Amino acid sequence: MIRTRFAPSPTGPLHLGHAYSAILAHDFAKARGGEFVVRIEDIDKSRARSEWENKIFDDLEWLGLTWSAPVLRQSKRDAAYEFAINKLWADGLLYPCNCSRRDIKESAMAPHGEGKTNYGPDGIIYPGICRQEKYSNQRPQDSALRLDMARAAINCSTIQDQNIEIDGSRNNNNIINTAQFIESVGDVVLSRKSKEVAYHLAVVVDDEAQSISHVVRGSDLKSSTDIHVLLQNLLGYTSPWYLHHKLIRDSAGKRLAKRDDAKSISKFREQGCSPADIRTLVGL
Repeated sequence: MIRTRFAPSPTGPLHLGHAYSAILAHDFAKARGGEFVVRIEDIDKSRARSEWENKIFDDLEWLGLTWSAPVLRQSKRDAAYEFAINKLWADGLLYPCNCSRRDIKESAMAPHGEGKTNYGPDGIIYPGICRQEKYSNQRPQDSALRLDMARAAINCSTIQDQNIEIDGSRNNNNIINTAQFIESVGDVVLSRKSKEVAYHLAVVVDDEAQSISHVVRGSDLKSSTDIHVLLQNLLGYTSPWYLHHKLIRDSAGKRLAKRDDAKSISKFREQGCSPADIRTLVGL
């Protein structure tokens, strides 16, 4: 069965970009006799608020979207994330890291001499400061944990990238170039010093738990897709298909963010817009 999801973070209001992504995922599944589910990505406990979660559900219902129960909340999923982390650690694919952002920036700039740095999906590509550190078999409790990309890639001789455009016009069903992938991504953090799971691992574990067959999301997340496919290979999961859509932008061409309150769904509702008007505004 086709199963899609919409996974907002309850840290602010839904805007037109969220509406576009949610409607596309909903309609894609429903048109094919599938299911649409909602996931609340509230792992950032310092910013997540119950009032924003309530408003998310209210806006989605107002848009006419329906979803299958139950709603999955990442804040209740610590045990599942811990299980995945322990598996990757036992497989020798993680290493502890205590670098600060300043450490990473200074180390990344040093070889170039002119302040040039390389950027990946998570910002500055980690220069591998802690990669060669020796550590015991016992997992440390006070360090961030990074995925050793070189080791991980060896464990996955074939990594298939399943990317398609949302309109079906282009299908990039290709084998990932491992060397280029490692260079362009670096060793990503999967568990923070605070023991908070990182986005890349949480989303992969949750998509598996919710049996997501097609991930419909913005083109800004294309660079993260290969990381997620790699993790799915390492954890023994089946990779869903990834359908990336255009981003909804403001009049200046800038991608919408939650701080763009003028573009929030609630504002349009207050101005008397209908759900059909919202679909028209985003080009549906």
